[in-house]
Amino acid sequence: MAPATAERREFLRKSLLLSIPPVLGFAGIGKVMAATGATTALTYTPPKRARGTASVNVRNYGARGNGSYDDTTAFQKAINALPSTGGTVVVPAGKYVIDPTRNVRLRSKMHLKLDPAAELWAKSNSAERAYVLMAMQVSDVEISGGKIRGDRYRHLGTKGEWGHGIMIRGSNRVTVRDIYIADSWGDGISIGGAAQASGSVVPCNDVVISNVVCTNNRRQGLTIGCSRNVKVYDSEFSNSNGIAPQCGIDIEPDVNDSRTTDTVHIQNCLIRKNKGNGILVYKRVTGVTIKNNTVEYNGGYGILTVGANGGYVALNRLYRNYLCGLMFSSTSNNYQASSNVFRNNYTKIFGTHTTNYALISMTGIKPGVTPKGNDPHVQKSSTATNIRVTTNQYAK
Repeated sequence: MAPATAERREFLRKSLLLSIPPVLGFAGIGKVMAATGATTALTYTPPKRARGTASVNVRNYGARGNGSYDDTTAFQKAINALPSTGGTVVVPAGKYVIDPTRNVRLRSKMHLKLDPAAELWAKSNSAERAYVLMAMQVSDVEISGGKIRGDRYRHLGTKGEWGHGIMIRGSNRVTVRDIYIADSWGDGISIGGAAQASGSVVPCNDVVISNVVCTNNRRQGLTIGCSRNVKVYDSEFSNSNGIAPQCGIDIEPDVNDSRTTDTVHIQNCLIRKNKGNGILVYKRVTGVTIKNNTVEYNGGYGILTVGANGGYVALNRLYRNYLCGLMFSSTSNNYQASSNVFRNNYTKIFGTHTTNYALISMTGIKPGVTPKGNDPHVQKSSTATNIRVTTNQYAK
């Protein structure tokens, strides 16, 4: 086992242990960890991005990491000191205060490499929009390691929903891995298009999120806006709460952008205890694959599509969501759901239980409750078209 792989696996294992619901007890830990690949190996190796061999240390540019000094300028100096060929910016262990109203702006061909014991703390502010790390129209960027702590408990204002841990806009070939992001005023991570003066929007392309934990963020764990080719693997998105939509993952182009979001792959993730839906796929979104995830204890639907076009939902475990496990709503079109396992969904009506009733295989959407029907688990609106629900397994 390579040391880097072992480190990534241990990172996710510890994060999962902290998030296991008490109702599962120790018997359920293996099941949840298996859902994210933490018991054996991570399922995905993120790509390496092109960059030079230069290396700089933020401490050599004035960063103190003492939890009180504002290190934003020092971080930016270190990044700007890289040669045109790029390289690595090293962040040693410490607690670094970052002013999100100025944010740390990443550049092309760079790796921001945080020590596992490095933490970036958002400085208290009253801004509606503020980001700890910003990747704006850059290419070949990697962010890894450590933690980002937002200011939701120290925020000085009451308005806004855009205080993000990491903001990625109009960028190509970006990898975010092995990082823990919590307590943001907005999202843990937000991916989307960059608006131009001409009125056009430059989408993100080829963004990878791998072995990341986003928890207790105010709006959602991860937003995927105007983008192409986004991959999300081996990660946790949990406990989003505070301001709508409050999803684990929200795939939704910006309202003022006529472009679509296409080709999103979500696999081997744990999505749980979000106040809204586990995963929301909302309009002008095409080509979404949701595969082999555990989606449980969410305060809305487990997975909800609204007017989305073309997708595949397979091999997931959808348990104990407040509304039904999987809902194809509005004008959703051309979706297939296969080989998923549904248990104890629509707890709004049926309540939560932990009894592992026998699973029953069923094809299609059938009225009634298990064993005769699967209404609490999978539904479609009358305006949704070409929805194919093949054989899945259901338990009350």
